[in-house]
Amino acid sequence: MHTPMTDGKTIILRLEIDTDVAQFGKAATAIEQVNGDIVAIDVIHTDRNKSVRDLTVKITEQGASERLTEALQHVKGVRLLHVSDRTFLLHLGGKITIQPKTPIQNRDDLSRVYTPDVARVCEAIRQEPAKAHTLTIKRNTVAVVSDGSAVLGLGNIGPYAAMPVMEGKAMLFKQFADVDAFPICLDTQDTEAVIAAVKALAPAFGGINLEDISAPRCFEIEQRLRDELDIPVFHDDQHGTAVVLYAGLLNALKLTGRSLSEARIVVCGIGAAGTACTKMLLAGGARHVVGVDRAGILNADEQYDNATWQWYAENTNAERCKGGLAEALEGADVFIGVSAGKLLSREHILSMAPEPIVFAMANPEPEIRPELVEDIVGVFATGRSDYPNQINNVLCFPGIFRGALDSRSTVINEEMKLAAAEAIASVIGEDELNRLYIIPSVFNNKVVEEVRRRVSAAARKSGVSRRNLRD
Repeated sequence: MHTPMTDGKTIILRLEIDTDVAQFGKAATAIEQVNGDIVAIDVIHTDRNKSVRDLTVKITEQGASERLTEALQHVKGVRLLHVSDRTFLLHLGGKITIQPKTPIQNRDDLSRVYTPDVARVCEAIRQEPAKAHTLTIKRNTVAVVSDGSAVLGLGNIGPYAAMPVMEGKAMLFKQFADVDAFPICLDTQDTEAVIAAVKALAPAFGGINLEDISAPRCFEIEQRLRDELDIPVFHDDQHGTAVVLYAGLLNALKLTGRSLSEARIVVCGIGAAGTACTKMLLAGGARHVVGVDRAGILNADEQYDNATWQWYAENTNAERCKGGLAEALEGADVFIGVSAGKLLSREHILSMAPEPIVFAMANPEPEIRPELVEDIVGVFATGRSDYPNQINNVLCFPGIFRGALDSRSTVINEEMKLAAAEAIASVIGEDELNRLYIIPSVFNNKVVEEVRRRVSAAARKSGVSRRNLRD
């Protein structure tokens, strides 16, 4: 069984060579003819008739992996047993593990962590349930919950295929904010079943991170869980995107001499992320927001079957603008795209106000490539790591949950999200701020600490913290 290969990577080929029919040189020649570069050879097994070797091969050209596979299949006496790359090897057995905080070396250790002494701790929590926050992993543990219905750019791939993404999310929590997170992929896409499952799991966790759940179901699932649980529930696809977008926009507005209250903003793609971004903009003081989706500009003169669109129409577009994307963009200061690739043209950008701010965040293909308009935009941001100003949720969720857990918050509210965005924006000093640097790197150590500090303070100030300063 062959593992899929990826172009532009180092891959490992396991070959079985029938030495009576072929020599290793034939396989090497076939690899070189399709521009594969053999960088290492390891002999796994050899006998009088057969040789099994692992070849580490670097491939860089588009389609080289398929040509390489085909070339080896035509070499008589050579059989391709297995193909892997560094990414697949990293995922063998999963990417996370659980480790005890203290070793169990004797009977006394065993009695304190388990029976009989653990009964005293259980009884203390039974009498005062709030002690679960201090005497169990609840104080520092988040459930990363998905049903696999809207994974990355992959769509509805189901719970099994979603697990590698949720494991990766758990790694990011630990790496950046020392939050213990556990991936939970539910084998149901029924809204009521998802809500029931998360509620049943909640006693073990200090927070719930909802991930990759399709719209509009994600709205009801999050709202119901927020209403029915006493721990923070945060749908990162909505609010993580909104927080980082808002952080970048604060700096972009500063850089181009605009104010949020006066800027004309067009949001394209009124789904989960687009709606959350708009709610943050409105909470921050934006007054001129227009939303565009398949129905064109959303406005209150129309009635929409989509409840999200109906809310959007009633809470934005005060001027009752009508038309499509082209009409919405005329004279606009800001474009925020969370829609689909290649929707915009250079002419669209030229119709906007001078030096417009463009956040083209569709992945993997942005609404327009920055190189097509870099000479006419004031600031450009995308969701991609290979361009400047990446709007990346990793800047947000580790610090937000760190602050929420530290303050033992019951929710993550609008005040905490605004505080997180302002924290991220503040990490870049005025002397550093420029059109290619409006958002800090995810590896900037200041980000999580500043977000944690401001989110904790906002939780206390807004009355949702269960810890006071003395605690």
